[in-house]
Amino acid sequence: MKTPKPHNPFDTHAIYHRSASFGERVADQLANVGGSWPFILAFLGFLGLWIAFNSRHVSTEPADPYPFILLNLVLSCLAAIQAPIIMMSQNRQEAKDRLRAEVDLETNIKAEAEIRELHTKIDALTKLVESLR
Repeated sequence: MKTPKPHNPFDTHAIYHRSASFGERVADQLANVGGSWPFILAFLGFLGLWIAFNSRHVSTEPADPYPFILLNLVLSCLAAIQAPIIMMSQNRQEAKDRLRAEVDLETNIKAEAEIRELHTKIDALTKLVESLR
């Protein structure tokens, strides 16, 4: 059994995922699928099958003869739907990156303050050691 991860207040992925709406999560998933090699290869296979099935050499009564106007309509509709979904996902990714940058800045500021405090303590210890000599 896996031990649960301790709560990390700086886990930007979890913070952003909790605030995402259902539509935003769907857009992210569709963008992940639409931008993957399996999808691209499957879609190229579909296009090849469509063209082969509707060629004059294969079918005597093609449903969509050359110049494949129905295929062009399907591709245009797919592009019209897919483009805004990908843009929504990119906007969410930009917002995630902005949140991550803000968390990184906050972490860096805290680390800088701790380093200054350590420098002050080391300087005090150095003076103490020098005064004991």
